Amino acid sequence: DGMGNLRVTKKGIRLEGISEFLLPLYVKEIHSRKDSPLVLQSDRNVTVNARNHMGQLTGQLTVGADAVEAQCKRFEVRASDGGKVLFSADEDEIVIGADRLKVTGTEGAVFGHSVETPHIRAEPSQDLKLESPTRSLVMEAPRGVQVNAAAGDLKATCRKELHLQSTEGEIFLNADTIRLGNIPMGSFSSSSSFSSSSSSPSSSAPRQTIYELCACPNGKLYLSPAGAGSTCQSSSNICLWS
Repeated sequence: DGMGNLRVTKKGIRLEGISEFLLPLYVKEIHSRKDSPLVLQSDRNVTVNARNHMGQLTGQLTVGADAVEAQCKRFEVRASDGGKVLFSADEDEIVIGADRLKVTGTEGAVFGHSVETPHIRAEPSQDLKLESPTRSLVMEAPRGVQVNAAAGDLKATCRKELHLQSTEGEIFLNADTIRLGNIPMGSFSSSSSFSSSSSSPSSSAPRQTIYELCACPNGKLYLSPAGAGSTCQSSSNICLWS
C-alpha cells in the first residue's frame, strides 16, 4: 500500500498532502486531482528542464522572484482551445497573432527600427499620432500610402522642411478651399511703383518684377510676369496678380 502520504495504486503513485523530495524525482507524467490545482513550490526558483536523448538541454523555463525566463528555440502562447497562436518568438522574428494589439501605456509604443503593417488606426473617438521627436518620420509603400481622417482633421507638422515629392506621378489637392497661409509679401518704394496707366518707373530706382500666379484648367501652377503673354496652353487660365 505504500507508506505515509505515499500510496501505490494501479494508475501509479499517489501523494496526499504536501510532499518534499530531497533528491531528483523521475516520472513520466504529473497530474493533480480533478478538483485541485497542481502547485510546485520552492524557496528559490522553480526550473523545468527538457533534454534530448543525449542529455543535452533543449528547453528551460525558470520562475523566479524577479522574472520568468524561457530558453528555447521557439516560444509560443496559444489560445485556450490550443489552436490559434497568440504570441510566438524565435531568433528571427516575433509574431503577435491577436486580432487587436492594444498598447495602454501613456508613452505609447516605441520601435527602434522599421515597422511593417498594412493598417494603423486609433481607438474610436481618439486621435492617432505618429511622431518622431528627434529624427525623421518616413512612410513608404511600393503601391502608395493612404492617410485618411474620416471625421476629423489631418495635420502634418515639422520643424524644418516638409517635402511632397512624386517621382513619376502627380500631387493632387482636392478640396473646396485650398489656403496658402503665411506667404511673405514683397514691398517696394513709391518711386519704383507702377501706376494704373503702366507708366515707367523712376530711372534712378531699381525695377522690381511683379509676377502673376496662374492656374491652368488642368491644375498646373506657374509664374508669369504681370502684363506679359500667357504661356499656358489653354486660353481659359486664371491669374492672380498684384
